[in-house]
Amino acid sequence: MFSPYYAQARRGGRSADPLNHCAVNVALYGRGGGRWAMTERGRGRVSRDATHLQVGPSGLRWSGDALHIVLDELAVPWPSRIRGSVTVQVPRRFDHPVALAPGHRWCPIAPAARVEVALGDTCWSGPGYLDANHGDAPLESAFERWDWSRAHLAGGDSVVLYDVARIGLTPLRLGLRFDMRAGEVCAIDPPPAATLPPTLWRIARGGRTDAGSTTRVVQTLTDAPFYARSLLDARWLGERVTAMHESLSLPRFASPWVQAMLPFRMPRRAG
Repeated sequence: MFSPYYAQARRGGRSADPLNHCAVNVALYGRGGGRWAMTERGRGRVSRDATHLQVGPSGLRWSGDALHIVLDELAVPWPSRIRGSVTVQVPRRFDHPVALAPGHRWCPIAPAARVEVALGDTCWSGPGYLDANHGDAPLESAFERWDWSRAHLAGGDSVVLYDVARIGLTPLRLGLRFDMRAGEVCAIDPPPAATLPPTLWRIARGGRTDAGSTTRVVQTLTDAPFYARSLLDARWLGERVTAMHESLSLPRFASPWVQAMLPFRMPRRAG
């Protein structure tokens, strides 16, 4: 959905084949610096069925309650191989699609999962999360921006907060709590809004935290011209949490100068 080549193919109202613009995105963060891979492949390098998706040399496959991901990608802009596997263990799968705007849906598949990563000599495991977005039109035609965040609670439940600024519609303020034992989803009132500092690229970030408490940015993981991913320290539902947070600016994404920059971070291999 962030492909500059797909955006170019759609210009002037032309139709474009989504399967001709597919990629597996890998973002790694660590003390020694991060690595990033997002190479777009053409339709001839994409295959899929009900349980499997293959994009070039990387693939994803469901097997029982686990999603197995095999990675073989080249990082940019400084080339290095990212090769290995990620296994997402899903103790409970949810089917709870949410309409963010007409024609745009978000579905949290595994609000709380277990992830095992093996990338050469680097291995680790920990808590994870899995969701999906799908839509019938470009994101920039329906949204101005959004702030999304999620965190695990001490008892094992997961909470997701969404603040969505929509074009031509009232803002969406969404709070969901996922009961991992009962498999139930409960709507909650999102905590009050909290001010966060903008990123170095001047992307606005909005957070939420319980009344009378503070929230702060622990670390900015991705600081891009139209997108930021951060770790927040906040208080939700009476608990201190470390939340994964993202901010997205669609006018910035659609701007010509950002579209011109994207191919340097997202090369295309049509064959």
